[in-house]
Amino acid sequence: MTLEFADRVGRVEPSATLAISNKSAELAADGVDVVDLSVGEPDFDTPENIKQAAKDALDAGHTGYTSTPGIPALREALAEKLHADGLTQYEAENVVVTPGGKQALYEIFQTLIDDGDEVALLDPAWVSYEAMVKLAGGSLARVDTAAHDFQLAGALDDLTETVSDDTELLVVNSPGNPHGAVYSDDALAAVRDLAVEHDITVISDEIYKEITYDGVEATSLGTLDGMEDRTITVNGFSKAYSMTGWRLGYFAGPEDLVSQSGKVHGHSVSCAVNFVQHAGVEALQNTDEAVAEMVAAFSERRDFLLDLLRDHDVDVATPQGAFYMMPQVDDDDTAWCEEAIDEAHVAAVPGSAFGTPGYARFSYANSKERLEEAVERLADADLI
Repeated sequence: MTLEFADRVGRVEPSATLAISNKSAELAADGVDVVDLSVGEPDFDTPENIKQAAKDALDAGHTGYTSTPGIPALREALAEKLHADGLTQYEAENVVVTPGGKQALYEIFQTLIDDGDEVALLDPAWVSYEAMVKLAGGSLARVDTAAHDFQLAGALDDLTETVSDDTELLVVNSPGNPHGAVYSDDALAAVRDLAVEHDITVISDEIYKEITYDGVEATSLGTLDGMEDRTITVNGFSKAYSMTGWRLGYFAGPEDLVSQSGKVHGHSVSCAVNFVQHAGVEALQNTDEAVAEMVAAFSERRDFLLDLLRDHDVDVATPQGAFYMMPQVDDDDTAWCEEAIDEAHVAAVPGSAFGTPGYARFSYANSKERLEEAVERLADADLI
């Protein structure tokens, strides 16, 4: 029997970030010491109070299905968080809890995008945006920010020329993966003006919102006048609370989106894990100190890695958030990353995977000792 695969599967490539991580794991299984700068997850353990809340929820019998959009306690706690961020248009009924932020984005694209609908991305953009758009049948319009240290403010003319009345959706990720840039309020105001002018819905992916440095704060796009009803805010627990394996995320938007996306949600995942949702309530309400400690450690590592790279004359923009940076490496960034892992045993993700060739993404969710080891290995291999 020969299987015939759906066209939608042929439109997308496997995740480049997962491919690098898988190769790193294979080498490690063979006894090779790989310094992995490709991983998009904190290296900290989940805070103890969150783990205890999950254990307590298990002991209390919270092991069955929940309502499709999530348990009331978590939706209400999320609404309170959104209000604290200035997003007062969202109440508990505007929130859908999902198994990870990635699932939230997938459901939004599946609900809003039809064949041929245009989605605008700001490059470099997280690898799965493109795949999700293509799986939904949409087309892509892209705006490059690399020449402006990944800041949107410098690319606004290009954005203005790129979006139009034909643009259905624009994705904004600030603080951003893979670059760590935090977009200025003026840049976000320009996004608002274009969204209103062309009647564009905007996804504000805020998964790294709690991880910023040097007194910089990330503004939620949905707080701007005129964006209340056209912004879909996405966030999750993986990054700020070091809960990547727990798979807990959410999105907030208009009630009709919640209703329609519920069809995708209900027929695919049914609900997020019950006891994990209870742990999410604890994370929101009692973990500020642990989050602050993690952010402080990331900030110290960022400065350390920047100094190491600049000592080798590597050109790299200073990230203001998240835990990534994008140094310039080689025009053939894919070959550079292959050589880095094969020869130096350092794993990094090629910038071309994010729509920005010539760069590589380094994650500094690693110890200072391992960061220093990575740079030494790359230097010894004449890769920097």
